[in-house]
Amino acid sequence: MDLPRPRASRKGGAGMSEAIGPKIPDRDSAPHRLRAKRLGVLTSDEPVVFMRSDCPACRSEGLSSRSRVLLRAGEKSVIATLFQVSADWLDIGQAGLSNAAWELLDVQEDVPITVHHPDPLTSFSQVRARIFGNRLDAAQFREILDDIAARRYSGIETAAYLVSGSSFPLDREEMVALTRVMVDIGETLTWQQSPVVDKHCVGGLPGNRTTPIIVAIVAALGLTMPKTSSRAITSPAGTADAMETLAPVDLDLPAIRRVVDLEGGCIVWGGAVRLSPADDLLIRVERVLDLDSEGQLVASVLSKKVAAGASHLVLDIPVGPTAKLRTSAAGEALSVQLASVAARFGIATSVVITDGSQPVGVGVGPALEARDVLAVLQQTPGFPEDLHARACALAGALLELSGKAAPGEGAALAALTIANGVAWAKFQRICEAQGGMRVPPSAKHRRPRLAESSGHVTAIDNRRIARIAKLAGAPGSKAAGVEMHARVGDRITAGQPMFSVHAETSGELEYALAYADANPEAIQIDEGRPKEI
Repeated sequence: MDLPRPRASRKGGAGMSEAIGPKIPDRDSAPHRLRAKRLGVLTSDEPVVFMRSDCPACRSEGLSSRSRVLLRAGEKSVIATLFQVSADWLDIGQAGLSNAAWELLDVQEDVPITVHHPDPLTSFSQVRARIFGNRLDAAQFREILDDIAARRYSGIETAAYLVSGSSFPLDREEMVALTRVMVDIGETLTWQQSPVVDKHCVGGLPGNRTTPIIVAIVAALGLTMPKTSSRAITSPAGTADAMETLAPVDLDLPAIRRVVDLEGGCIVWGGAVRLSPADDLLIRVERVLDLDSEGQLVASVLSKKVAAGASHLVLDIPVGPTAKLRTSAAGEALSVQLASVAARFGIATSVVITDGSQPVGVGVGPALEARDVLAVLQQTPGFPEDLHARACALAGALLELSGKAAPGEGAALAALTIANGVAWAKFQRICEAQGGMRVPPSAKHRRPRLAESSGHVTAIDNRRIARIAKLAGAPGSKAAGVEMHARVGDRITAGQPMFSVHAETSGELEYALAYADANPEAIQIDEGRPKEI
């Protein structure tokens, strides 16, 4: 008898065991049983199982490496990617599980698990249809996203879905449909307070860590801002990565409600809750692909805002020659898409096109960016003025959009809230409410990259600076990254540090510096007049 195929619910969402419960095929023959063995293999989020090529399950089922197999232990089941081995470290009757598979099945050593072929993945026909130029409706997106959220898609199949929306961009109706589906398959938050404000940056600008500052400002002024943030996709740090060096961010929904009810705001990792569960699985594949298509970006951003109960949203869209969006026209086009789709869900938006010509602040990497946040809030001498100005401008836009400040007066009110220490006091209380304030770590190794000539800095390549920070270990190593010493327009002399690389290991430090040496155009120096910005 077939077991029912579970589906996540809109309110209250499915638990983990439900979310990974594939349909169990009905078979005439007895199921193949193997003994579970934990291998300690890290495969990111994708469940993987290792079996001997001569084991009965592989031979009788015709399984080969990279086959998709259905594993079941008790009431829990998972679809995993099979890799075959011929070595004796795995017995013929064992199934070696990656950490992801082990945790999802929740088994113990030598517990029997059954092995089957999974049911055909019928939703993938919709992905193929879209690759060949067909538009999808809400029901078709729902079928795909249900399977992704339930982990029925492999990394390759998920990548195909993402590429289908990049090579053949989603139209407006598809963006609305996809956003609605991504909300519907997860949980939602509702608030008695009104308005509920939020802010989002589309990314592509290293060091642009304005969110913690903005939350502190607007919460201190009486607005409600339950901020759920992402970890890095293609950047050296996401807001959740940086905030995690200052306070816990893995809060569940009851904890989020408690913090927001107490302090008016929070800064937490959205992946810890099921506000848009498919999105977090998609983000992990996007990170590998270094891909962020417009339609998926719009749905990803807005599904989380809708699910979090936002009524007013400010969008930060940096534009620059090496930012994610290269031209003002591209920025304007994306802002129209975001604002139009948001309006369909009753969210009032304000779009701010910002300067994306160079990194923001001093630090690039989780802990280094967190230190910039602290410097601004504490008004430490020498704090990064550009980060302060951006945070005040964006917070001011939220204050004006929500009616908390008169038009044109929001940025000044935000700056005053920092200057008088009220924002810093609020930020400390938020951190304590989230589990206690932390001191950001410092890297064990650091070395400056020196200028080879004298002149004015005419350009800084965001992508290359971000690449150096990632090669140094960010965001996985929280203390790793790049500390900027020069900005566009600065006069610099030969031998002067342009930036310093921070790393946890000497190998990562050398690796990042080798890339910097091979890419001197990361910071361009001209002996002529400084470039105006």
